[in-house]
Amino acid sequence: MSYAKEIDLLNQNIADLEGKINVSFEFFPPKNENMEVLLKDSIQRLKVLKPKFVSVTYGANSGERNRTHNIVKNIQSETGIIAAPHLTGIDATTDELRQIAQDYWESGIRHIVALRGDEPAGYAKKPFYASDLVKLLKDVADFDISVAAYPEVHPEAKSAQADLLYLKKKIEAGANRAITQFFFDIDSYLRFRDRCVTVGIDVEIIPGILPVSNFKQLDKMAKITNVKIPSWMRKMYEGLDDDQTTRNLVGASIAIDMVKILSKEGVKDFHFYTLNRSELTYAICHTLGIRP
Repeated sequence: MSYAKEIDLLNQNIADLEGKINVSFEFFPPKNENMEVLLKDSIQRLKVLKPKFVSVTYGANSGERNRTHNIVKNIQSETGIIAAPHLTGIDATTDELRQIAQDYWESGIRHIVALRGDEPAGYAKKPFYASDLVKLLKDVADFDISVAAYPEVHPEAKSAQADLLYLKKKIEAGANRAITQFFFDIDSYLRFRDRCVTVGIDVEIIPGILPVSNFKQLDKMAKITNVKIPSWMRKMYEGLDDDQTTRNLVGASIAIDMVKILSKEGVKDFHFYTLNRSELTYAICHTLGIRP
């Protein structure tokens, strides 16, 4: 096959995706005024891509929770996009969680990302799991609930099978979908999806896509989260420590390839970890045919 034909075929594959995939985006609460401006700009830039929803993370203290709450309400009221706050069960009593959920529902927030949260050192309370939180939320109101999934196994899980059965428990408690931890080994996601089917998990397993612009930062995150960085990817970022532009191009290229391959495997929805920056995510979505 000639080079021109190969390029044509690749472009045709991308053209075939147009209108066939959905996206959602994750943001985190800004810690200062500059980051607040960056977040607002990013939301304005990405809202035209009509995401299915956007999620907003939060840290384990009430100050951060209030910031998340306000950001989520503002996004939904100002843009009309469905905004989903992260909520963790670890740092609040069940009564507080019910109150938070009730407040969200009364504010028009219908979608929540339910997580256990990271246990701080010396945590002595009775264990409260994500499945418990899902149950509690469903008792308060009929929320649309997303939960986390780990294709390469949660760092604290006893085994891959135990992790999988725990995900099943979250679905049985009432979760509507699972969003995965970011990954780069596509086979690990596909094997995980197959294993979900074998244990009777029948909801959508949305892949979490992280466009990487800072490889050193990724390296640290991957060690904490038990994510495998393939050797081919490590090579691609070699020598680029002082070259942000090229790192961005590499990151966008990897993410685009991942979406193309996964969409061929029947995946229709993708969740982008934006790190509050719009450029890379916008460029990737534009190339994949997701446009205003």
